[in-house]
Amino acid sequence: MTYLQALENATRQLGPGSGEEARLEAEALLWHVLGLSRAQLYCRWNSGLTSDQIAAFNGLVQRRLNREPVAYIRGFKEFYGLEFYVDRRVLIPRPETELLVEKAIQWIEGKGKRTRGEDTGAKVTVADVGTGSGCIAVSLAVNLPEIQVYATDPSPQALEVASINCHRHGVEGRVRLLEGAILVPLPEQADVITANLPYVRTRDLAVLPRDIRDYEPLFALDGGEEGLDAIWLLLRQAPSHLRPGGAIFLEIGCQQGGPVKEIALRHFPSARVRVFKDYAGVERVVAIETGVYS
Repeated sequence: MTYLQALENATRQLGPGSGEEARLEAEALLWHVLGLSRAQLYCRWNSGLTSDQIAAFNGLVQRRLNREPVAYIRGFKEFYGLEFYVDRRVLIPRPETELLVEKAIQWIEGKGKRTRGEDTGAKVTVADVGTGSGCIAVSLAVNLPEIQVYATDPSPQALEVASINCHRHGVEGRVRLLEGAILVPLPEQADVITANLPYVRTRDLAVLPRDIRDYEPLFALDGGEEGLDAIWLLLRQAPSHLRPGGAIFLEIGCQQGGPVKEIALRHFPSARVRVFKDYAGVERVVAIETGVYS
């Protein structure tokens, strides 16, 4: 069986009518088995698979037919130009979360410009709350080598995964992992708080796609009756954990921008609060900038 024949067979199994998503998933599984890049795979369509490779590939296709996410099958997920180890202990990083990283980086770089020449000697300190795989914390540390990051999570299992990713990207010396709820474990105030906390309404968990519902950790998705429980808690704690003039960047769910903005202004009445939409036009990030705009 050639690479192309194996790919076409898997595409038919994964998606009736050989849909584009099914083909992309089949390609990802095939190049994972073969240890090739996509470009290398495309150059070798007529090469043959060994019996062991066929068995391994069929096994991965079956796992996907059981709706196991491709990221868990392969053991990694790309995020913000980096590759992160993932397994069922953590949520799979999503492309829409990259907007949060982008906005935080812009603000931190802007802070550097605003304070240039002051020579305070202090590093910008970031607290990433509910870090999970560590994708936000690590992405910030890789792209901003001058910052110090605290990454909190109540799950020791999640922190084990985050530790793997810190070592993978060489930032273990600047990302300190702390077990505990929300901001409680922080040893000092932060200049920036980032958080992708649970924001799915409890009643909506049952209708999530099987890929999510049956495999990803639901405790990391369940945001309570309105999806805002964890966000409420963070914003209630934040005033005593955020340095004056600091900023908070929160990922939110669809149509949560208004309610989260209202909550933010209760705790930071003089802050500038903005809601940013992702590339699909969905409200995705709330930015709370304090002090400067009072």
